[in-house]
Amino acid sequence: MESRLDRARILIEALPYIRKFYSQTVVIKYGGHAMVDKALKEGFAQDIVLMKYVGLKPVIVHGGGPQIGELLSKLSIKSSFVSGHRVTDQETMDVVEMVLAGKVNKEIVTTINQQGGQAVGLSGKDGHLITAKKLKIVAKPDGKGAQPEDPPEILDIGLVGEVVAINSRIIESLIDNQFIPVIAPVGVGKDSETYNINADLVAGHVSSALKAKKLILLTDVEGVLDGNGKLISSIKASEAEKMITDGAITEGMIPKLQCSLEALNGGVEKVHIIDGRKEHALLLEIFTDQGVGTEIVID
Repeated sequence: MESRLDRARILIEALPYIRKFYSQTVVIKYGGHAMVDKALKEGFAQDIVLMKYVGLKPVIVHGGGPQIGELLSKLSIKSSFVSGHRVTDQETMDVVEMVLAGKVNKEIVTTINQQGGQAVGLSGKDGHLITAKKLKIVAKPDGKGAQPEDPPEILDIGLVGEVVAINSRIIESLIDNQFIPVIAPVGVGKDSETYNINADLVAGHVSSALKAKKLILLTDVEGVLDGNGKLISSIKASEAEKMITDGAITEGMIPKLQCSLEALNGGVEKVHIIDGRKEHALLLEIFTDQGVGTEIVID
């Protein structure tokens, strides 16, 4: 049975990390099973509120893939993915915005507030928070008779965007007033068109814009795995880039590593990819000696 002394030791173990990260901004990309399981949702909210009360400045960027997929299925709208991005026509975009900026965003805000936090929900369209443009996917020719010298194919995956700019003043204003920003990854184009943007990539840009101390990506795997399926606890940016180039990772991990590299190049100190299925994974990653998942650092 855990003694009172054991509990005190746990708090003492956390002390140097609380001191190190006090007043620092930490961007968390919230997604995967942690957004579906009731106990994990409550645990995530508790982690965020605790982080806030010990002096950190958490900023959340959330996904919502399973929820979007569920509603698309109910509406009999077919959906597919290319390089980890959901192909998004206008009908799909309407569902994406409804789910992300509406249902999911407000559920997260409500859960955090129920745990004693002060969360505020934002869409990337609010105050031009996320300016975006159409994302172009470049694919190598792989059809019958394709030659190595053939030019790459540009794939049109619809209203999928990439980040052009982040209006960090909106986020900073909320942080300065002790709020916890919760951001839905929907952006706006120069002609006011709405774009569906991968939440990992938005989190990377937000962390760079805020010069965050850390970017933490919650996912449904342990972290980055090697060719034998073994967890890589620490990896350099150049090694991560090589894994993308060599095709050594699965589609869903591609945006996570891409956003990790962008964040590091943008001034973020460390990026962590952790298993959001573990109870209180955030606290274990930030406030313990062992940590969990994979950390990615600049060379």
